[in-house]
Amino acid sequence: MWLRDRAGTEPATARSPKRARKILSAIALPVALVAAVFFTVRAVSTGAEVWWWEAAIAYAVALFAAVDLAVLLRRPGR
Repeated sequence: MWLRDRAGTEPATARSPKRARKILSAIALPVALVAAVFFTVRAVSTGAEVWWWEAAIAYAVALFAAVDLAVLLRRPGR
């Protein structure tokens, strides 16, 4: 394969974004959950459909952050 004869140093000096992803997911998860609960309460109290959409988006962000954090915590670190 043509990549085996590389002369560059990228594989030896490449850095993984795992730490940054962990930090961002750890921040995004509680913020998204608080926002989702807030939007759900607003949707129930006002009855406006826009709050349900806001809550659905916030729940989706929370789900994505939780899955990403679970995957990152399960991977072996260096």
